[in-house]
Amino acid sequence: MLKKYELKDYRFNLVFLLIALTSIGVLVVGSALESVQKKQFMGMMLGLIVMIVISILDYSYILRFYWIMYVVSVILLLSVKFFGTSVNGSQRWLSIGGFQFQPSELCKILLILFFARYFMIHKEDLNTFPTLCITAILMLIPVLLIESQPDLSTTITVSFVLCMLLYVSGLSYKLIGTALAIIVPCAIVFLTIVIQPEQTLLEPYQRDRIMAWLDPEEYQNSTGYQQTNAIMAIGSGQLYGKGLNNNSITSVKNGNFIAEPETDFIFAIVGEELGFVGSVIVIGLIGLITFTCIMIGRRAKDLAGMLICVGMASLVGFQSFVNIGVATGVLPNTGIPLPFISYGLTSLVSMYMGMGFVLNVGLQPRKY
Repeated sequence: MLKKYELKDYRFNLVFLLIALTSIGVLVVGSALESVQKKQFMGMMLGLIVMIVISILDYSYILRFYWIMYVVSVILLLSVKFFGTSVNGSQRWLSIGGFQFQPSELCKILLILFFARYFMIHKEDLNTFPTLCITAILMLIPVLLIESQPDLSTTITVSFVLCMLLYVSGLSYKLIGTALAIIVPCAIVFLTIVIQPEQTLLEPYQRDRIMAWLDPEEYQNSTGYQQTNAIMAIGSGQLYGKGLNNNSITSVKNGNFIAEPETDFIFAIVGEELGFVGSVIVIGLIGLITFTCIMIGRRAKDLAGMLICVGMASLVGFQSFVNIGVATGVLPNTGIPLPFISYGLTSLVSMYMGMGFVLNVGLQPRKY
């Protein structure tokens, strides 16, 4: 379980990037809602400890228990369905004492670990019909459980990450081409249907969010209210921003123009208070973290290690793209945290947990 490592292989640059990004997150979260800043800081400290401990554990040994990880993920998601706490119409949390825990955030990491090991074992027969059928079933079970909460944004994120793992594992290009030939037309048909007033494929609020994205002026005082205000807030920050903890009544946090700005719309606070410069720094740090994970994966000793790094890179990169895309009006409004920035202890600690495995992959590079 513990191995002898060489200190030169420890990726301190990744640790530095994570600390820098999360520190900005703690400051911005505190400016958005001062009462939760201490909790976010404690989450950062706990996350760092978890990351360091995991980083010295042999990931190859831990992956031996990959089926346990999968079963735990399914049990946690089922627990949410039957015993979960409902907040704002969504049942995504488990209450343990006075602590709320969002299992889907932890399941993202557990599923990356599970499929990293699973795809390595089935590398040679990955493109066979039986393996693909079993893989599809194993993917669909947690994805459908997450979707039923309902949590469409996390469903899309998990699906994207798992598809990336499948692609990197060696999925045939013929199968990819066939899948795209089916998925693209279906997506067009799906979008055409869901914009109809009487459609039943999506919940009414989900359709309204798509319509607000397609026609923001029509919905700017209703469904698109928060997204419109977020775009205005980012623009108002100009080059250097209004500064953290400002008292301007026209700011999104002081004027209550966005509900819970410390979570899904945290990038609006970044843009308004840190300006264009601060926004570029945040995006740059996220990009560097994603790139570093990929580079570590390229030197992994085996396919499982590479997939862990690709999975975490995909998770951080895609989730950041969606969150920032929503805040800037590029994508329809959907609730998803900005990694290492948004308030949320489950998300923050889970992300650090995943990065701990990436660091351990880096400690066991392929020998040339």
